[in-house]
Amino acid sequence: MPAAGPTPVPPPPLTTANHLLGHPPEARLLLLNCDDLGLDESVNLAVIDAVRNGIAASCSLMTPCAAAPHALGLLRRHPEVPFGVHLTLVCESPDRRWGPLAARDRVPSLLDASGEFFAPTPAGRAALLTRARIDDVEREFRAQIDAVAAAGLAPTHLDFHCLADGGREDVLDLTLSLGAEYGLAVRVWLPPALARMRERGLPVVDHGFLDSFTVPLDDKPAHYARLLAALPPGLTEWALHPALRPALHPALRPALHPAPDDGRRVRHTDHAFLVSPEARRLLTEHGITVLGYRTLQEAWQRARERLTVEPPGPPGVPR
Repeated sequence: MPAAGPTPVPPPPLTTANHLLGHPPEARLLLLNCDDLGLDESVNLAVIDAVRNGIAASCSLMTPCAAAPHALGLLRRHPEVPFGVHLTLVCESPDRRWGPLAARDRVPSLLDASGEFFAPTPAGRAALLTRARIDDVEREFRAQIDAVAAAGLAPTHLDFHCLADGGREDVLDLTLSLGAEYGLAVRVWLPPALARMRERGLPVVDHGFLDSFTVPLDDKPAHYARLLAALPPGLTEWALHPALRPALHPALRPALHPAPDDGRRVRHTDHAFLVSPEARRLLTEHGITVLGYRTLQEAWQRARERLTVEPPGPPGVPR
């Protein structure tokens, strides 16, 4: 019998996202965004540092938070930093609360019995999504987006704080409409919506979404290194949550992570990794291209322009 040759390597899958973003099928694309800008000044400084001096490529601003004016000042000083609006309908801080930017009497269905945003616990999110009227959601989302425009800044995208794909189909549909109106991309990462976006020719993730609060804290750099080594061709998104030391005020520790120091450790270790020489070395070693939401915004705009002149093609088939 002839000697066995090397095992054939299958070609990389054809991904609509790579095609729409102008990359070859074998390209390994990582959309690397820092969430929660505006939460606290230590978060603000870390996020800007991670984009300007680290490997992150964009970020998302929570306009209702007390540190949002500080964040807006940083963004004005660093216009090269792409940012989106981290649409916020919940508050995990019992002592340093934030609430709606719209007048409370105009968004009553978004508020709990005490007149505040719900907590992002399972019960709190369920109550919010049961009560929320879509017209109230629209008023609040517009107020949060318009706060950025009032500061003289232009965002790149819309995404959600603690509500995957907005938590309800009508909330996501509203957000997609607002994205089209304002010329912004929208973060989408759950399977039903991903299929809809692909049918419209919009670039969305191929391989899911990583929230850094789900990453083990022990030996986190090694965990991130393994994830980067295994990153497949196509588009993957990571949402990281950096903060500088000193630690966040304890009230800002996310309610979904009950150990006293976990929220702070997540944020500090995220920042340390993002600005480390090792992170940049790993990207080079594994041939990974990091993208921010400005790239997605431009691609979504091109896709919308195509949709105005031609009907969508068969699902999953690039044009």
